[in-house]
Amino acid sequence: MRPSEKSASQDRYRGRFAPSPTGELHFGSLVAAVGSYLQARASDGEWTIRIEDLDPPREVPGAADRQVETLAAFGLLSDLPVQRQSRFSARHHAALDRLVQAGLAFPCACTRKDLPPDGVYPGTCRAGIAAGKSARSIRFRVTPGCVRFTDALLGPQEQTPALECGDFVIRRADGLVAYQLAVVVDDAAAGITQVVRGADLLDSTGRQILLAQALSLTPPGYLHLPLVVDAAGRKLSKSQRDDPVRRHPAATALRLALRALGHEPPAGTRSVTAQLAWARAEWNIAALPQGPVAIDVQGDGQRDYTPERNANQSI
Repeated sequence: MRPSEKSASQDRYRGRFAPSPTGELHFGSLVAAVGSYLQARASDGEWTIRIEDLDPPREVPGAADRQVETLAAFGLLSDLPVQRQSRFSARHHAALDRLVQAGLAFPCACTRKDLPPDGVYPGTCRAGIAAGKSARSIRFRVTPGCVRFTDALLGPQEQTPALECGDFVIRRADGLVAYQLAVVVDDAAAGITQVVRGADLLDSTGRQILLAQALSLTPPGYLHLPLVVDAAGRKLSKSQRDDPVRRHPAATALRLALRALGHEPPAGTRSVTAQLAWARAEWNIAALPQGPVAIDVQGDGQRDYTPERNANQSI
């Protein structure tokens, strides 16, 4: 099962950056935004911003607007009006209903504590909910076999969702449509031709390809950018003390983001505008690091780490 590089309804390249409004824009998100922006520009395509406000309990009031303002300070402006995924709830639920009616999804009564230690759903409610229990969520029925795709940076990939996560949640117990389904529906509706995002979302790709195929949608291409870690190899903290977006002026933070992407501008290129222009002219996927990149929050250096597979998240 191989996704095509471009959507059938969109000939021109179109990319997107889709932050969740759960707080201020942090450095890892800045790296993803810059990478997706530069890839769109290098492809002579469009770059769009979509706010993934799919989880109201976790949303911070005003965070989405501040994120868009922060992106603008780095010269990252959406080519189309900024969209909010919460406005597309009707089409998310329509896709959910299609999957249920086709027998490709089923109600589940299980909670997190009902899962085995490895988090892989064992199919408890596949044949029906046990007596005395009631449905909480809806899960997508995963079929055995491999999902194969080619990442523009990492090359050929092979995932087996049946073994890695099992049947996964597409409507949560609180009634909200889960990220995995909403992102597939909205990427297709927007004509996104390539998803450029952080490597921490690589493990979601197989699930999203399965959902796209179940809905007769053409999956986009994928490019997973290196994960940014601190000097100890841990995912960079979002705290005020550690996050370069908060700690440094925009030009310094952008230089660090470009450094993480293997595209640090020459020392004399100082302003945000000049750095972004240089990066647009020099952008080359071959220069991107393939493993996690450590960034010194003081801006003094970096070193690479051996990639590690991300933990599966089945709920």
